[in-house]
Amino acid sequence: MRAIVLGGSGFVGRHVCEALAADGAVLPLSTTSTPALDLMAADGVARLAERLAQERPDVLVNAAGRAWRADAEAMERGNAVLVDRLLDAVAAAGPKPPRLIHLGSVHEYGPGSPGAGTPEDHPPAPVTPYGRSKLRGTRSVMRAQGTGGLETVVLRAANVCGPGAPDGSLLGVVAGQLVRAAAVRDAGGTPEPLRFASLSARRDFVDVRDVAEAVRAAARAPAAAVAGEIVNIGRGRAVPARWLVERLVALSGLDLPVLVDESAGSARADVEWQQLDIGKAYRVLGWSPCRDLDESLCDLLEAAMRQTTKEGI
Repeated sequence: MRAIVLGGSGFVGRHVCEALAADGAVLPLSTTSTPALDLMAADGVARLAERLAQERPDVLVNAAGRAWRADAEAMERGNAVLVDRLLDAVAAAGPKPPRLIHLGSVHEYGPGSPGAGTPEDHPPAPVTPYGRSKLRGTRSVMRAQGTGGLETVVLRAANVCGPGAPDGSLLGVVAGQLVRAAAVRDAGGTPEPLRFASLSARRDFVDVRDVAEAVRAAARAPAAAVAGEIVNIGRGRAVPARWLVERLVALSGLDLPVLVDESAGSARADVEWQQLDIGKAYRVLGWSPCRDLDESLCDLLEAAMRQTTKEGI
């Protein structure tokens, strides 16, 4: 199997490349990959179409997008306009298009129902710029299903955690703070407590390596099973954000208080409750998550420590 992964140098994309490499040749494409490709550049569509025509991949994975530290305009471009340009490139590349696996997001659904998992047929009602932009991208992919023989699959992922989590994500921020706190402690100082405006939300978190294995399963599945489908990828559990932070602190070995001002309210109203129904993933892909949260959190801390050591911080 030959695969191209757009966004292949990013957090999720790197792990997707590693998973797909077990089945064949993988070409990661991004603004920082070698070769580099910026799909949003003036010649981006033509360059991707040329690459597709040359490589003739069996699978094209869209793991690109904007989530953290981006305004609404940047999210619209990175999560919706980029998808339209990707589809233009696929159409221009000629006959026999690759299977397109698009990574969507739990945030496309909007508020979840406390105590219940959200299934794929739940009407999406996103309430954040990120969720709205991701939904527009997903809808473009779904409309393209069957066009010129194109097979499309959307994997709607829960909040993704594990080694390499971005600095802007909740767990990425906490891991960075813990690495710096450990440095202060080792130098004989007293680390500051961890402070948060709110940790009241309950969210579904899934390890990035499990997401990558779901992509691999979608790449290998029969067309009759996956073409035109949206499939939830998560752990199927809503976990308190405060518990996650406190567990990460405990696993770090640091004795740091977690101070929360719950009166400030949640800055992410759409994620007060997030839990995906992942039954379809098992039925259609034969996939279920393998890694527990402790493994994800430990590996996140280890990766953050290695990165800090590499940067000499």
